[in-house]
Amino acid sequence: MRIAYIINSVEGGGAALPVPSVVDVLRRGGADVKVFALTRRDGRALPAFDAANLDVSIRQGGEKDHIAALRWLDTALSEWRPTHLWTSLTRATLLGQLVGLRRHVPVVSWQHAAFLKPANRLLLRSTQSLSRLWIGDSETVTRLTAERLAVGPDRLVQWPIFRADPSAPRCEPWRPGEILRIGSLGRLHPVKGYDVLVDALGRLGHTNVPYELLIGGDGAQREALSAQAQAAGITSLRLAGYVGDPGAFLAGLHAYVQPSRSEGLCVAAHEAMQAGLPVIASAVGELPHSIVDGTTGWTVPPGDARALASVLARLVGNPGDLAAMGGRARERLLDRFSAARFENIGLSILDRMRRF
Repeated sequence: MRIAYIINSVEGGGAALPVPSVVDVLRRGGADVKVFALTRRDGRALPAFDAANLDVSIRQGGEKDHIAALRWLDTALSEWRPTHLWTSLTRATLLGQLVGLRRHVPVVSWQHAAFLKPANRLLLRSTQSLSRLWIGDSETVTRLTAERLAVGPDRLVQWPIFRADPSAPRCEPWRPGEILRIGSLGRLHPVKGYDVLVDALGRLGHTNVPYELLIGGDGAQREALSAQAQAAGITSLRLAGYVGDPGAFLAGLHAYVQPSRSEGLCVAAHEAMQAGLPVIASAVGELPHSIVDGTTGWTVPPGDARALASVLARLVGNPGDLAAMGGRARERLLDRFSAARFENIGLSILDRMRRF
């Protein structure tokens, strides 16, 4: 089998994060895999790709030149001659479906996002029959794929994109006298809900335990979030910028918060649980299925700053409980997303692809 793995870009985060783990399983199953990226963007996924020894071809183009991207992809795939196409996210899927149709190559398509723009939803629904198999990256996204794209159960499987790593760095428990460190990882984008988090911090008021909240990530909202925090008189927030080593960042925290308005699986929150951190998160995507309220963390309604502030107050008021909660979160994460389970699902998908 020769699988062309088509992705939108090699930017850090998002759908590029699981690519090395997915390719590793496909290779273990005997497939030759090459990654084709429609544009570069920030290129921050490339070090991880290089470390995994991935063969990557990157188009020198933008995000809107779809005709040029289609021509490039068609030419690149005609030269590499794959037996199967594996696509991720809307642009890569739509273009991959067209090339697959033209070249008579079967297509398998990931769905990662819990939110689809209305135009993308209509497009994917109209072309969904061009993909022989659809894969949801979580329970929620799998269900949404069935509902919004009208994909039947005979062509839809679930493969959670997180593969647990028991050797990942673990956090140290908070000790009296320390500043309580709460963190989050994500793009500074409205979908991540950091404006809601800043609103919640403004409602938190005085706390007996000093704390700081660090957000690791870049994005267009940086100035707006800084201005919002300054206007609210918040001095405990630090925008740390892009984090090149998420494991080390998480290991330096005592708790994690994910205030997103929408998520699919949300790799960052699951990495936080893997690091032994209790997680406060919006009840979106896979997060309410992974977090056990009051046991491994807490969930709150998305966009509800008052509810988020209430849970943050509980966390800051009882920091001695966090290590035990984080330990339970880690145990649950390692069980639900074990490497063996991840590989078994991937190999079963590969066997199914051989029968196309």
